[in-house]
Amino acid sequence: MNKIFLFLFVCTFSFAGISCKEKYTPKPKGYFRIDLPKKEYQNWDINYPYSFNKLSISKVVIDKADGAEKYWINIVYPDYKATIHISYKEVHNNVDQYLEDSRKLAYKHSVKADAIGEQAYSNPQKNVYALIYRIKGNTASSVQFVATDSTKHFLRGALYFREHPNQDSLAPVIKYIDKDMVRLIESLEWK
Repeated sequence: MNKIFLFLFVCTFSFAGISCKEKYTPKPKGYFRIDLPKKEYQNWDINYPYSFNKLSISKVVIDKADGAEKYWINIVYPDYKATIHISYKEVHNNVDQYLEDSRKLAYKHSVKADAIGEQAYSNPQKNVYALIYRIKGNTASSVQFVATDSTKHFLRGALYFREHPNQDSLAPVIKYIDKDMVRLIESLEWK
């Protein structure tokens, strides 16, 4: 019995000495590199009460989901499984209610959000006034905006991915599409 115990003891330390010559360092979790194409914009202008510039790799699809209203669209980025959901409302002395509803929708993400930033935009020449919500953290929607002329038109947009939200892996695409949303607001024109 002592010989077996001695044999196992020697084998254990022999293997430990052989296998522990290199220190093991765990590698951090990594993500695939995402190559983002050069941006080219085109004007989207059909018989709707608004027009704007969109990225040429995106597709505009009329929203036909249950509950969708007239003039609602989706700007789809098929390569990135991303969609900007655009909803439009006519204003009839109720712009404050639309703004408050949109603020509530943006701040619903505060449960999972690390922070929510707001950036105002105004272009008096085009009569476009907007507010962009940038939602940090692993939330379902990372960027949302509202735009209005405050008397007749109201437009709301929200970016969503058809993926489990992971701020780290989606960060390059979120940043890429965020700039497109800013471009959309800057080029927005009412009819």
